[in-house]
Amino acid sequence: MPRTSAIMAPMKTIGFISDTHGTLDSAAYAALADSDVIIHAGDIGRPSVLTELRCLAPTIAVLGNNDFPEYGSDVDHFATPEIEGVRFLVGHEPIYVTPRAFPQRLKPGDPIPDVIVHGHVHYPRLEWGPSVRPAKLLLCPGAVLRPRNGSVRAIAKMQVEDGRILRAWVEDLRGNQLMTFPA
Repeated sequence: MPRTSAIMAPMKTIGFISDTHGTLDSAAYAALADSDVIIHAGDIGRPSVLTELRCLAPTIAVLGNNDFPEYGSDVDHFATPEIEGVRFLVGHEPIYVTPRAFPQRLKPGDPIPDVIVHGHVHYPRLEWGPSVRPAKLLLCPGAVLRPRNGSVRAIAKMQVEDGRILRAWVEDLRGNQLMTFPA
């Protein structure tokens, strides 16, 4: 009898960054170095920030309220990437990507995102449960520049595989985990 084996896709690590405002310091760059894909949730500040991030990994970015369309046609106000079977809705301001905003952001027949990603608020968020349904997770990586509400400069990461979110966390730029999913 022939022997068969399933070929599983490898786990991917996604790095998340937001609110760089034109500055990608070395600590943020180093924190994202193990990313297979990077998502920038807006307020990029300069095209050179995306150039530097793309030296690490393929980078998906959205425009923030302080950005202009100077980044090329692949950077718009919203992005809906799918990575390893996990669907994302990315926008800068949280009000435009919450589950209540889905009718304005998604076209009829579009799949519901598994993960909502935003920036803008300058402090990290990692939420799941009834408040983010029908999505599974809401993530804001915080800010690399000028954090607010007593927060520290931070990025976020997520491990995904075969349509599943294995783990997500926010970490400060020293590598200390601030919040994790699952808890």
